[in-house]
Amino acid sequence: MNRLLLLLPLVLLTTVPHAAAPKNRVGFVDVPQLLSSVAGSADYLTLRKNIDADLTKREKALQTLATKANQTRSAADRNAFAKAQQDYVNAQKGYQTRLAAAFKPLASKIDGAIATAAKNNGYSVVLDKQVAGRTKLVVYANNSATDLTAAAQKLLKK
Repeated sequence: MNRLLLLLPLVLLTTVPHAAAPKNRVGFVDVPQLLSSVAGSADYLTLRKNIDADLTKREKALQTLATKANQTRSAADRNAFAKAQQDYVNAQKGYQTRLAAAFKPLASKIDGAIATAAKNNGYSVVLDKQVAGRTKLVVYANNSATDLTAAAQKLLKK
């Protein structure tokens, strides 16, 4: 029993470094808002808007063709639906390539500003606010305490 009492303070001392470790902070940025602050982003934003409009139009056409194919069950309607699906997938792939190429020069500017703002404010992890919300990666976050968008925007405007 006496040995146990002598070892207890030693065991407790081993936990002190873990308790004294600095907290990791997680921050969020609104990337579309940052994009509007980057010089040269107008072409990318216009391209993105046009692509979104085209894909929305194609999705509506697909829904119409799917409804018609389910109602008539004819081979011609099913083939038309399958062709439209394939065209949609091909268009989506092509658009992803174009968007990635247009975003690449902007990404380095945005990523640099986010990294600098995070380091200056003591954040170790920064997530895109819209992606985190859409994927349900984050259930709750205090926006005023975790939002780094304004800090990154100031760096982009310099």
